[in-house]
Amino acid sequence: MSIFIIAEIGINHNGDMKLCKELIKTAKNCGCDAIKFQKRNIYKVYTEDYLKSERKSPWGNTQEQQKLGLEFGEKEYLEIAEFCKSLNIEWFASAWDLDSQIFLRGFNCNYNKIASAMIIYSDLLEMVAKEGKHTFISTGMSTYEDIQKAVDIFRKYNCSFELMHTVSTYPMKDEDANLNCIKTLRERYLCNVGYSGHESGLAISYAAAALGISSLERHITLNRAMYGSDQAASIEPNGLRQLTSAVRKIERA
Repeated sequence: MSIFIIAEIGINHNGDMKLCKELIKTAKNCGCDAIKFQKRNIYKVYTEDYLKSERKSPWGNTQEQQKLGLEFGEKEYLEIAEFCKSLNIEWFASAWDLDSQIFLRGFNCNYNKIASAMIIYSDLLEMVAKEGKHTFISTGMSTYEDIQKAVDIFRKYNCSFELMHTVSTYPMKDEDANLNCIKTLRERYLCNVGYSGHESGLAISYAAAALGISSLERHITLNRAMYGSDQAASIEPNGLRQLTSAVRKIERA
């Protein structure tokens, strides 16, 4: 089975639908299989004190203003769904709270995603697993025990899933990649394992592809110098085209 290549737009759209559509077109033109976003109710995910704390951004001087500026609502997601349909490319999102997962249900995407930070949120895992859609589960920052509990939940509901080896630093240092963990996860949990990368460059993703991953997720951007916490760990269009082409060559080899 071919490696499922996911272009993570995440919050790199910077709240701008025109930029978002450019990123979607880029992913499609570069041969990606799907687009991924992040959805959160910031008042459920963050504390009141944190939201009131200082953070300078294009939208204001608090964390709340910055987070709201990056969050798409129903109008934008309807536009995203229509645009992806017109280009014949899949899209889905990782929910960071129960409200957001319920919100995403309304779009009937074919996939779900558990972000690394949410792997210990058993209520969310139960909600997602009950939907029965194939789910990508990132493993950054987690212990073997955390992963086992998540795997048990998805197996309890007979929900198709795969783990994604992830190192949760942005950008990740090459020496921290620990790609041998792909084999460890596969043998320990007897499931397919993908790779979600936050490194600069492409070499580590090529190596992951050669290790037999089932999926590959990388953040994408039009320009790594743009505003945003994920931009520096993202791939620009030329790099994305190189990545998809090389991964398909590695598969054939």
